[in-house]
Amino acid sequence: MLVYLLLLTVIATVEAQRVQGQQTSDSCLCKINSSIWTFPIFHFEEVTRQVQICEDNLNEFEEKMRNTNAELPMMEATLQNISARLKAFDYLHTSGLYSELHLRQLNQELEEIHQSVNETHMQNPNKETHNLLSELNKAKNDVQRMYRDDFFNLETMRKRLRELNNRAQSCKTMPNDFRSSCHQRTMTRISSPVVTKLNSISKSYISGSWGRDALLSSTEHYWEHCLVSDHRRGNTIRMYNSLEDFMANNYYKDVEIAPSYSHENAVQGSGTILYDNTVFYQCYDTAKICSFNITTQATKRVELAGAGIDNKFPFCYYSCRDWTDIDLEADQNGVWVIYATDENHGNIVVSRLEPVSLNITHTWKTRLFKRSVTSTFMVCGVLYATRFVNTYKEEVFYAFDTTTGHEINTLSLPFEKVSAGIANLNYNPVDGKLYLYNDAYLLAYDTFF
Repeated sequence: MLVYLLLLTVIATVEAQRVQGQQTSDSCLCKINSSIWTFPIFHFEEVTRQVQICEDNLNEFEEKMRNTNAELPMMEATLQNISARLKAFDYLHTSGLYSELHLRQLNQELEEIHQSVNETHMQNPNKETHNLLSELNKAKNDVQRMYRDDFFNLETMRKRLRELNNRAQSCKTMPNDFRSSCHQRTMTRISSPVVTKLNSISKSYISGSWGRDALLSSTEHYWEHCLVSDHRRGNTIRMYNSLEDFMANNYYKDVEIAPSYSHENAVQGSGTILYDNTVFYQCYDTAKICSFNITTQATKRVELAGAGIDNKFPFCYYSCRDWTDIDLEADQNGVWVIYATDENHGNIVVSRLEPVSLNITHTWKTRLFKRSVTSTFMVCGVLYATRFVNTYKEEVFYAFDTTTGHEINTLSLPFEKVSAGIANLNYNPVDGKLYLYNDAYLLAYDTFF
C-alpha cells in the first residue's frame, strides 16, 4: 500500500491539509474532511455588498450626468441672459481709463469750460465768475503736471471738472426771473392722493403720463398719454378742457402726434410733458427730443448728444421700467430733460431746453446713478428723485439745485401709491401738484415747501 500525500490549499484559511490515501487498482482513495472546504459566505456577502454599492454609485452618477445634460441648455440660457443684462454696464469698465488719450479729452473739456466761464465773465463780471476762472486756471496747471509727471488720477479730476462745470452753468445768462421766481427752494411734504382714477383707455396700459399744461399763464388743459404698443410707443394724446371732464372721461379730444406708432415723430417712452400747448417727448427710436405744437401741428427735433437710449439708462431701483431713458419735465422756469450718458458714468444729466427753439441752453451733471432711482421731477430749477419703499409707498430722497450746483442726499418725503410701478411723475407749477402715472392708475398730490 502506497501512501500519498495530497496537499490541498484552502482559500478561506490559506492553510495546507495533509491527507493519507490508499491505492486501489488504478485509483487513489482519500478520505477528506469537507469542513475545510466550507464556502466563505461572509466574504462573498461583503464582496456582493461592495459590488452593489459600486453599482448604485454608478447608477447615481449616470443619473447626474443625464440631469446635467438636461440642465446645460438652461444654464447656457441663464448665462446668456446675465451677459445681456450686464452689457448695460459695459460703460463702467475702466480699462484704459488712465491713458494719455483720456487726459487729452479731459484737457479739451477743461478748455471748453474755461472759455464758457470767460465769456460769462466778460458779459457780467462778478465774484463767482472770478473765483471760477481762478479755479479753472489751477485745474489746467494740475493737468499739465499730470502730463509732466505721467501720474494720472482722472477720476478725481473728472469729479472736480463736473463741479466746476455745474457752477459755470449756473453762472450763465438766464432769464431775469430764473432765480427770483422761486423763493421757497426745497419741498418739505407731499399729501395723500387728491385724485385717483384708472386711465381712460385700458387697465392693461401700464405706461404713460398725464397732467396739466405746465405754462403758468395757460388755461385749464388736462392731458393723458398712454403707451399702447408694447408699453413703448404712442402717437396720440388725449386732451380735456377741465378736471371735471377728465374725471368723467367726457368731452375729450384725441390729438394725433404722428401718423403711426413707428413714425420717426412717434413717442417713445413715458417721459412726456405738455408745456404751452406743446407736447415734449423722446422721438421714436432715437436720442432726439421732439416738440409737437397742438395748435400749428408742427414738429421740431433736436439731438440729445450722448444720451443713452433703448433701456441703457432707464429708471430702475426696485425693478426697471422699460423705455424711461429720457424724461421731459417742466416747472416755473421752462422745460427740462433728464437723462444719463456714458461720459457721466450713467449718472443723471439735467439740461434746460428753450421751449420755442428747442435749443439746449444749460447742462448740469450730477453724481446720482440713474438706475438707482424710480422717477424724477423738477420744481423751481431743483431736480428731485424718488426711490421704491414698498408696493404702496414711494420716497423722495434726493435733490439737486441747478442754481447752486449743490446736492442734497438727506431728504425723506414719503408718499402713497396704489401699485408698485411708476411710469411718470411730473410737477405742475400752475396748481403746485405732482401728477403720477402709477401703472394704469392716475394720481395727483398737493405739495408743500
